[in-house]
Amino acid sequence: MGSPLPSLLTDGERYQKALQVYYDHSTDFQAMQDFINNLFHDIMSGTINGKSHINVLGIGSGPGDLDIELLSALHLKNPDMTVDNEVVEPTPELISKYKELVSQTPGLDYIKWNWNIMTVQEFEKDWKEKGRTKKFDFIHMFEMLYYVEDNEATVNFFRSLLNKDGKLIISVLDGNTGWGKLDKTYGHRFHNPKLTFVVSDKVKQYLDSGGVSYQSYLLPCEVDITKCFIEGNEEGELILEVITEGLNFKKSAPPELKAGIMELLRCPDCSVESNGKITLSANFEVIVVDQLS
Repeated sequence: MGSPLPSLLTDGERYQKALQVYYDHSTDFQAMQDFINNLFHDIMSGTINGKSHINVLGIGSGPGDLDIELLSALHLKNPDMTVDNEVVEPTPELISKYKELVSQTPGLDYIKWNWNIMTVQEFEKDWKEKGRTKKFDFIHMFEMLYYVEDNEATVNFFRSLLNKDGKLIISVLDGNTGWGKLDKTYGHRFHNPKLTFVVSDKVKQYLDSGGVSYQSYLLPCEVDITKCFIEGNEEGELILEVITEGLNFKKSAPPELKAGIMELLRCPDCSVESNGKITLSANFEVIVVDQLS
């Protein structure tokens, strides 16, 4: 087995650029917007009702778009409630983007911001070493369990930080989707070997085995990968880098790996080809976990 590809995460500027291109070609953000508009407040109502202040923790918050959507949705229904928002994000470029978004978004004066430029592992280590006792009403980790060595232990740690009636909301790839099948087939070739490949079924399996209470919601999502098959197309190459997490994937991947991935991406089990457009299925699941008992 060859060495893993160089990671896109090591180049913060390119990672930010690739993410933006990916979101421009994906329904990912729209799927989360639908979740926020239709389900989020009901899920959180038992946690926030009657409270004048809540503590929120965002893990791997990226440029902050989703965080602000979540906090704004809570504020809309609870306009007198203040928020202490703790942000954990290891990429300085994304933290800068987040801060810029905050400065440009009116009406966020009910939020106090705490910035942590560190990985989730560094945050956990720092938290334990300092003996911090703060509890949170709402913790979210969207699309970040792929970047920890022991995702079950990570989930358990953050559950331990929840207040009574608190909620931990996780989003993770559905293993039965096209992207999930790609990861199952080739993930060992392009992921960091220290990290554990995880999809929604695996998360629910260890929650079930621990008798943990949770609810799950499948969110349909797709990615237009047509440009990935156009030689030399920069946006297509950036989308591939997000999908594989491989920095300069088309240049760094061995020919046989690149050929195998491109063939699988185009197969009917993973994508739909219609009217010259190739669409990868990329459904994900939102899992709402209750406080650690």
